[in-house]
Order: sequence, then structure tokens, then C-alpha cells
Amino acid sequence: MKREIIITADGSSTIHIPEWDEQYHSKHGAIQEAYHVFIKHGLYHFISSEGVSESYKTVSEVSILEIGFGTGLNTFITLLETEKLKSNIDYTGVEGYPVLADEINALNYTQTLNAGNRAKLFKAIHNVSWEEKHQICDGFTLIKRKQFFSEIDDTEAYNIIYFDAFGARVQPELWTESVFKIMYKALKTKGILVTYSAKGSVRRAMQAAGFTVERLPGPPGKREMLRACKEA
Repeated sequence: MKREIIITADGSSTIHIPEWDEQYHSKHGAIQEAYHVFIKHGLYHFISSEGVSESYKTVSEVSILEIGFGTGLNTFITLLETEKLKSNIDYTGVEGYPVLADEINALNYTQTLNAGNRAKLFKAIHNVSWEEKHQICDGFTLIKRKQFFSEIDDTEAYNIIYFDAFGARVQPELWTESVFKIMYKALKTKGILVTYSAKGSVRRAMQAAGFTVERLPGPPGKREMLRACKEA
């Protein structure tokens, strides 16, 4: 299947699949979407809901599961935020079809994020071996698992899930009640799942799996997104 690098509206790159007319990130801005959905309404929401002060410095450990490791953008941005949070992030990225090295090298995230001094860390995220835990930098560990989402069997292991699979239009099997039951099982109590999707069928599948679901304002180009909480 043909794949090509394109530039999104905020100047950051992503991978486009013409056959599906689908991108790894929003064409309205890959970095903007990542910060809005996964950092603002995921990471920072979880930390603030834990009763942390404005400095966001008192949650010592946060465990994150990313569904769709892909280009590593969400991983890299979370790593950059770790320095501000003074928290230890234990990050697991699951990907069924890892992105090729030449595609990774064509992405412009370190430049667009003004993080050229962290370029070695972005490379490390992609160069470390799969299936093993690695200390990428102080406060940030990473495990990359080559695995289909339906094969995940974690139990009460994560505080946050970044659900960043391809859209339900092209891969509806990734947005079903059975998949969200796997996600529910993987989360700790009071854990949250955030996603860019706001489809009614997705919200209902989450609710059927046991989640309490809320609609939130979406990133640029989308009216709404969803955040789901495991209440008990």
C-alpha cells in the first residue's frame, strides 16, 4: 500500500495513505492534535484530577499505554513534557505495523517542535529494541510492543490510554466494544482513555465496555473528541 509524507496545517509532517485517504495524524495539524487530545485532555487532566497543584509536580509515577505507536509523535511530545512535570513516565507503545526507518527520517517533528537539542531522544525512541524496557532519559522509560490491539492482555496496569488508532471509517474493527473491554481491563481504577474520535458508535462501544464517557471540544478541524474514565 502506497504511503507518502505530507505536511499538515501546523507545519508538522505525517504519513498519508492515498488508498484509504487516511493520515496517521490530522491534516489540520499533527502536533496541535497530539497536544490537544493526548497531553491537555489526557496527561494533564489525569495529573490535575489527582489533586495536584498548578505546578503539576506531585504525581511521581504515571503509566501510559499508547494504542498506535506509529510515528512516535505522541511518545516524543510526552517525553518533552516529562521535564516540566517532574514525574516519572512509564510509557508503553503498541504497534502492529511499525513505521519504516526511511519514513521516520523524513519526519520533521524535532524541527517543528523547536526541539533540535532533543533530536537524539527522538532517534532513541525509534532505534531501541522492541519488547524490552529502555530508559530513554531521566524520568522516561519506554517499552515498544509489536502487537495487535486485540492481543493486549494487561490488567490494571495503566493510568492513561492514548487511543490513536486509524479511524473507524477505515478500520472499524479497532473501535468495537470488545476492543474497549480490553482497554477497560488494562486501566487502573480512575484511569482515563482519550481519543480524537467523537463518533456516536465509538461512544456507545465505550459505554458498553463499562466506561463513563464525556464529549470534549476537539482539536483544530474537529468539533468534539472523547474521554472515557474507568470509575471502578
